[in-house]
Amino acid sequence: MIYWQIFVAFFIPGIVGYGGGPASIPLVENEVVGRFGWMSVNEFSEMLAMANALPGPIATKMAGFIGYEQAGILGAAIGVSATVAPSLFLMIVLLNLLNKFKGSPRVKTMTSLIRPTIGILLGVIAYQFFQTSYSSTGIIHTILLIGLSFVLLEKVKVHPAFVIAGSLAYGALFLGG
Repeated sequence: MIYWQIFVAFFIPGIVGYGGGPASIPLVENEVVGRFGWMSVNEFSEMLAMANALPGPIATKMAGFIGYEQAGILGAAIGVSATVAPSLFLMIVLLNLLNKFKGSPRVKTMTSLIRPTIGILLGVIAYQFFQTSYSSTGIIHTILLIGLSFVLLEKVKVHPAFVIAGSLAYGALFLGG
């Protein structure tokens, strides 16, 4: 039964997560935290932070980690396969259609309407992570990490991997518990 649940938990976000890994993060969070209860929001945010620190697509890293946590190596393989299968299938089937109608005003309108939806979903999950961070570490650490990350990413143009690594180090030194 756990293998089927792992498959469903990652196959559904793989199908409806138009826009790639970032768009599927809130969907995976809903399945893993809300539906199956395998993790808390805090555990999910920590796992997401670690997954972002590693190279490669975020959705497959999440699927591999969560699948492994729930059912070992076979669970990881099922999770990754379920994440990749919808995209692979849809790419093969729909590539010709999209290529044929790429200049269509309807296709352009559809794409322009989906982007704000993804932005809203990412905003909601960012707000939930902020609430979790605020409640578990306090406002000073939260504001400090947000402000410093913003300055490093937007003003100094530091690579995101270094900002994530620095945040992890800060958490280990000052928030380790």
